[in-house]
Amino acid sequence: MFEYMGKELFAKFGLPVPSGRMITNPEEAAAVAAEIGKPVVIKSQVLSGKRGKAGGIKFADTPEQAVTAAKEIFGMTIQGLPVERLLIEEKLKIDKELYMSITVDGAAKMPVLIASAHGGMDIEEVDEEFIIKQHIDPELGMHPFIARDVVRRMGIPLSGPHGKEIVKIIQTLYRIFKQKDAELVEINPLVFSDDKVIAADSKVTIDDDALFRQKDLPYVEERSATEKAAKDLGLSFVDLDGNIAVMANGAGITMGTLDTLQYYGGAAANFLDCGGGTGREATAEALKLLIAKNPKSMIINIFGGITRCDQVALAFKDIKESVGFPCPVVIRLVGTNQDLGREILAEVGVEAFDFMQDAAKKAVELAAQG
Repeated sequence: MFEYMGKELFAKFGLPVPSGRMITNPEEAAAVAAEIGKPVVIKSQVLSGKRGKAGGIKFADTPEQAVTAAKEIFGMTIQGLPVERLLIEEKLKIDKELYMSITVDGAAKMPVLIASAHGGMDIEEVDEEFIIKQHIDPELGMHPFIARDVVRRMGIPLSGPHGKEIVKIIQTLYRIFKQKDAELVEINPLVFSDDKVIAADSKVTIDDDALFRQKDLPYVEERSATEKAAKDLGLSFVDLDGNIAVMANGAGITMGTLDTLQYYGGAAANFLDCGGGTGREATAEALKLLIAKNPKSMIINIFGGITRCDQVALAFKDIKESVGFPCPVVIRLVGTNQDLGREILAEVGVEAFDFMQDAAKKAVELAAQG
């Protein structure tokens, strides 16, 4: 869900959120700011983090300033996503920022509450010692004593107004998580504003497989242009922030490739699963998508089962001879028809690696060389 949708859901369950409204054109900004009657924050509505660092969040003291800020944000693209909606809401007096979320721990096979007294923009960089994780037994649910224990561990007095309110918020978050079949409900930051505790942001993700029984919820699917093109080809593609383009055949091996690149100090520009027996033509089109990202290097990691190595090699040869690659390409090619595939690669001067680790290390070295 977009932030404004998540906050509307929060409000229905009684969670405290700032007053505000979503707009779809800059001219609406003045009216909303005037309705609020105090300084406002103008927030881009895209399904991406790092909006503040990208300039997608601005402040305004007057309706006129709100219009100017809105015009600037509406012209932006954040993480490859065009800004088509804004949320204008009251600017909060923030005394302290906390983090609060409930998600699914796949290893433990149960929900987990994650909380920290150190919330805000760089929550990913907070030391593990300041992160509290409390698993929730689905058969027991979120009892008040569990929520109180989490608040104590956060170092917040239960005797004060903040502590008591956070206990209620934790219980409400779990109720939303359970009733709405959520994969994630997150508030970052959850802020202290004088005696109040307010959800200054929202992130809500609903399990797609449960949408048939969540018909009252808005459905949002937002992809970058590259992600849309990959979907049309029947491929799984996700834009990332690194500079090494990645293609592999299968979700597991693709994730393994991303992890191995990171292990050697690199960063993937994307996730591209080209598995399931993708043929020569679709593989060639997928390679064009990677080229369009203008990476520093590219790794193609194929462990062929259903996927045939010769078809991948032919696709690579087609693109190399017709379009060309703007960066060095490292290929690991083993499995079905690997000898034939390697012969095809040899024709265009490419030698395939046997092991993923060696290929990933080489791709990282090449990316570092620019």
